[in-house]
Amino acid sequence: MKGTAQFKETIKNYLDNRAKEDELFRAKYETTTRTIDDVVTYILNEVKQSGCCGFADEEIFSMAVHVIDEPTLEIGKPLQCGVVVNRHIELTEEEKAEQRKAALQRYQDEELRKIQQRNSRPKTVKSQATKQPELSLFDF
Repeated sequence: MKGTAQFKETIKNYLDNRAKEDELFRAKYETTTRTIDDVVTYILNEVKQSGCCGFADEEIFSMAVHVIDEPTLEIGKPLQCGVVVNRHIELTEEEKAEQRKAALQRYQDEELRKIQQRNSRPKTVKSQATKQPELSLFDF
């Protein structure tokens, strides 16, 4: 894996939007031979070389722009790694309702499991040997 699909999509969306807003960048972006996989590979190699684990969005986006701006830049070899993208996702009301229903079902299943586990415990029975026999009036 050369980066998660979400990471690729985020980088591609940024570059597309940048090309819409910046005419000089658009000219290079439209004529580049670099693919989104090349851009992601370069970013991952740069991150690996830095030794850091977290970066601001602007740092990553500037690396992506740098790859497009510099056609002679060495990309590096593809890396096997995963990428975490911090991104806020807006759910529709229908999706929210589905998530609530799924969460409620998980909660009910967990509570049922707890009750079943509590009821399945073996009950301790007092043995007759330790119990003292009852005396009656006729035993005297």
